[in-house]
Amino acid sequence: MRHNKKNNHLGRKTAHRGAMLSNMAISLIMHKRIFTTVPKAKELRKFVEPIITKSKDDTTHSRRVVFSALQNKQAVTELFQTVSQKVGDRPGGYTRILKTGYRLGDNAAMCFIELVDFNENMLKEAGAKKAKTRRSRRKATGSEVAETTPKTEKTPKAKVEETKAEETKVEEVKVEEAKVEEPKAEKPEKQAEEVKETPQQEDQEIAAETASEDGVQ
Repeated sequence: MRHNKKNNHLGRKTAHRGAMLSNMAISLIMHKRIFTTVPKAKELRKFVEPIITKSKDDTTHSRRVVFSALQNKQAVTELFQTVSQKVGDRPGGYTRILKTGYRLGDNAAMCFIELVDFNENMLKEAGAKKAKTRRSRRKATGSEVAETTPKTEKTPKAKVEETKAEETKVEEVKVEEAKVEEPKAEKPEKQAEEVKETPQQEDQEIAAETASEDGVQ
């Protein structure tokens, strides 16, 4: 029975499995990303992350320990000169597994395994998310609110309401002007009435004169 034996043997003997993981770790260090199956990627993560942690301490002893696991001078040089400089501030979690689906032949689950600090697209997205700051719940004073509140442009509805208010004001002014001008318009009518009355008075005067002349004769 396999009690407490959690390692996936991947269907291989110990020597075969160790050589395979060593070769995969070399490829990962040199190319920063490799394409493999999910079970192999999970075992490779257990194998390669302690090696990367060891590379942070650039000493002869740590180089010898890493070389005993990898057996490749180029990979050791790349690890200590390039990779360790990038992951120096990261406390573990140097790799990322991205599942890509299933293989066409045997339907095996496939994935990418990559070094986290060498994926520039993911780093850009993480930087954009970190730029957001959390708002504090402290009540700001009036001056702080005035300084912090941005000057927003007026919405189209507000502009329409302002134009309507201006139009109503203009109409009210015109109505007041018309009321003021109404008495001036009445004077010509009165003058016209007076003009109309004058011919009648003249006729009466002429008739009175003619009657007086007839009486004298």
